[in-house]
Amino acid sequence: MQESILFGTYTKKTSQGIYAGVLDTTEKTLTNTGLIAKVANPTYLALSAKHRLYSVDKADDEGGIAAWQLDGQTATKLNEVVAPGTPPAYVAVDEARQLVYSANYHKGTATVMKIAANGELELVDQAQHTGNGPRPEQDSSHIHYTDLTPDNRLVAIDLGSDTVYVYNVSDAGKLSLQSTLKLAAGFGPRHLVFAPDGHHAFLVGELSSQVASLAYDTANGTFTLLSVTTTIPSDYTEHNGAAAIRLSRDGHFLYVSNRGYNTLAVFNVNDDASLTLIQQISTEGDFPRDFDLDPTEAFIVVVNQNTDNATLYDRDLTTGQLTLRQKDIAVPEGVCVLFSK
Repeated sequence: MQESILFGTYTKKTSQGIYAGVLDTTEKTLTNTGLIAKVANPTYLALSAKHRLYSVDKADDEGGIAAWQLDGQTATKLNEVVAPGTPPAYVAVDEARQLVYSANYHKGTATVMKIAANGELELVDQAQHTGNGPRPEQDSSHIHYTDLTPDNRLVAIDLGSDTVYVYNVSDAGKLSLQSTLKLAAGFGPRHLVFAPDGHHAFLVGELSSQVASLAYDTANGTFTLLSVTTTIPSDYTEHNGAAAIRLSRDGHFLYVSNRGYNTLAVFNVNDDASLTLIQQISTEGDFPRDFDLDPTEAFIVVVNQNTDNATLYDRDLTTGQLTLRQKDIAVPEGVCVLFSK
C-alpha cells in the first residue's frame, strides 16, 4: 500500500515550499516525490476532509495562512489571509464549524478564519494574549498551538507565559474565554495531544524538556495538572528543546521529539495517565522538529530541520517501540510531517 505524506519546511536555504512523499508500506520505503507548492516558510500544515490544504504562509513582509486545493501531485492556491508581520506557527481545521485556527508565536495571537464553500478563508476573530516568563524565550506572549478539545472547545497554548487557555467557539467562529491553566514558571508549553477517553491530555514543555499529564473536565472546560515527566536524561546538560508530541490511537504510547538530544522519546501511558520512559532512539539527524505516525501506525516518519533529512521507523504495535528502517531521506529544512489520514 502506498500512503501519501506532506512535508512543511522553512525556505531559508534550499527549500522552495511544500513537498510530497510516498510511504510504501509493503516495501517499507519512504520517497520524497518533490515540490507540490512553491510558498515561503510553510512551517505547519493541516488537511481538511475535502482534501484542501491549509499552510502557514509568508508573503514579503506579511504572514498568515494559505488555502490550497490538492490534486494528485499538484496544489493550486485558492487564497491567503495575511497581515503585516511574521507568519503563524500552527494551523488546524475545525470540520464541524468549517473554521481554521492559527497560532502566531511572535504576535501572541490566536486567529479564527471561516472556510467558504470553495475552500477560501476569511478572517472572523482574533484573541490577543499578554504575559511573560523567566526564561529568555519568554519575553512576551508566544502562542504556539491552537487546536480543538474533544468537546469542540479551542485550546491556545502560550509558551511565553506558561499558560494554557481554553475558549468556547461559536458557530460563527467567535471566541470567548472559558478557563486558564498556569504551568510552573519556565515550563514553556508548546503542543498538546488528547487521550482517546477525552478526559486526559499530554502537554509538552519545550523549554523544560518535560511532559505534563493533565486531566480535562468537559463539564466546565478546565485542565488540572496530574504529573510531570522529563523527556531527556537527568545528566544531559546541553541545550534541548522538546518539540512535537504524538499519541497512538489506543492511547497506550506517547512520543516526543527532542531537538538537541536529537531523539524520539517513547513513553508507556499508565492507567493513571502518568508516563514511563521505555525508549530513546536517535533521529539520525539534527533538530527533529516534527514527526507523525502513518495511518496504520506501523511506521513513524521524523524530519530533521538542520540536516535536511527524514528518517523512517518501524513501530511495534504491541510494545510501542521503534526500530530504524531508513535514514538520510532528503527533505530540505523539514519542520512538519503530515500523513493523509
